[in-house]
Amino acid sequence: MTRRGLRIQDAQGYVLHASPWRETSLIVQCFTRDHGCVALAAKGAKRPYSALRPVLVAFQPLWLSWSGSAEVHTLTRAESGPVRLLNGRAMMSAWYLNELVLRLLAREDPHPGVYDAYEAALDALADPQARSHAGALRRFEWLLLEQAGYGVDEPMPDFADAGAEPGLRQALRERLDLLLEAPLRTRQVLMDLQRY
Repeated sequence: MTRRGLRIQDAQGYVLHASPWRETSLIVQCFTRDHGCVALAAKGAKRPYSALRPVLVAFQPLWLSWSGSAEVHTLTRAESGPVRLLNGRAMMSAWYLNELVLRLLAREDPHPGVYDAYEAALDALADPQARSHAGALRRFEWLLLEQAGYGVDEPMPDFADAGAEPGLRQALRERLDLLLEAPLRTRQVLMDLQRY
């Protein structure tokens, strides 16, 4: 098969970010289990009766199909999986996860371990019984750094230990700041939310 005929069918994924493109389309940044972060052109997705419009929603599991060999592929189909409900604070934490993935992972470099950690973090954030999301966020940050090759040369801590959370948060924040060279936008919002 030539590169021109590349077709991907039913890849598990999530929408990380969508931005307008032309009058009726979107460029959708997706995180997939087997293909990593991919940019997809969702043609006609902004039209009122588009089948893609209600499906391309952040934090919901999707099955995505696309074709093409350019940097931005053409989305050919998207189907939604089970709905995951997030409240306001959990939603901000989930946006933080999305920003980390977008900024730390190279395009089209698969990281199944990071994908599984992302999915587990979203499940923890959607848990209505959870008192705090800090453990889920720290676990994801830790696994993202480890799986993406930025290495954490220490044994995995107990993320459920509320007493260790502030020190762990500070250590992970310092490492992320060094890698990103600029603060994450959602981090300040999360810090502001923690005051209330």
